[in-house]
Amino acid sequence: MSDVQLLTEISSLPANLKQEVFDFVAFLKYKKQQKTTAKKRQFGYAKGYFKMTEDFDKPIG
Repeated sequence: MSDVQLLTEISSLPANLKQEVFDFVAFLKYKKQQKTTAKKRQFGYAKGYFKMTEDFDKPIG
């Protein structure tokens, strides 16, 4: 769909639906921004949250 076709379709909508389209576009922009600004995980962040038993590395059986 071209920009012209999209604009034509939006222009034919009543005012309340144009507002919904505007809100949806704002939501899409926000959602995309949230994905790109995700923080990188830091190594060792969960240190101390988990406790392993002493025999963790021993073979099973």
